[in-house]
Amino acid sequence: MAKKIVIIDDEPLARTIVAEYLQAHSDLEVVAECNNGYEGVKAIMQHKPDLIFLDIQMPKINGFEMLEILDERPPVIFTTAFDEYAIKAFEANAVDYLLKPFDKNRFEGAIKKWKEQKSHEKGIDALIENTNKQPEEKNRIVVRNGGDIQIVPTNEIVYIEAYDDYVKIFTRDTYYLKKKTMNYYEETLDPSVFFRTHRSFIINLQQLTRIEPLEKNTYVALLKSGKKVPLSRSGYAKIKELLGI
Repeated sequence: MAKKIVIIDDEPLARTIVAEYLQAHSDLEVVAECNNGYEGVKAIMQHKPDLIFLDIQMPKINGFEMLEILDERPPVIFTTAFDEYAIKAFEANAVDYLLKPFDKNRFEGAIKKWKEQKSHEKGIDALIENTNKQPEEKNRIVVRNGGDIQIVPTNEIVYIEAYDDYVKIFTRDTYYLKKKTMNYYEETLDPSVFFRTHRSFIINLQQLTRIEPLEKNTYVALLKSGKKVPLSRSGYAKIKELLGI
């Protein structure tokens, strides 16, 4: 049975080139071509491909954001015109990357590398977590809500809470689950707006109303919603310094 391939790229010519190169491989079948990340998520959920070719910079959501919201990530060969996106990270964690414009020999090398590798998922997780982000990712979080994909502006976030291998991202009306780490959001979000009060909590400082004592030498941050968020000792010292109190 032929291995299933999905091509995700907003450039028609780029999709055509990959599809043409794949014609030389009778054991590989292109089951979908997608021109954005929304279509890509649907195609991956429908076809459960053995390999995807994925562009990074696309309209609506970029390639990294698309991968983040997948429950199961297939092996990825990135196709990109932007070599500033941490090539070392690609080499260490992706199956391969093809820097546009690429020729057939380079393409064949990527296919061979994929066929020889046995495990990919941990590498993709590491790539998503550690690669330098594109500018838009500092101002928004892409989430999946059932079958829908939503873009949550970071200024709508009230607080973030650790939840096993996930985080809960709370807005005023609801919350979303993301398979990310607290460290990731502490490093990615604007430090002038978001503050880590505790190992399990990050708050939007614009939602802070006051700091209250809880027990001896312990404090909580009271948010506009009424939520009380714990402050670690180091968090309390840092937030006092930050707020000048």
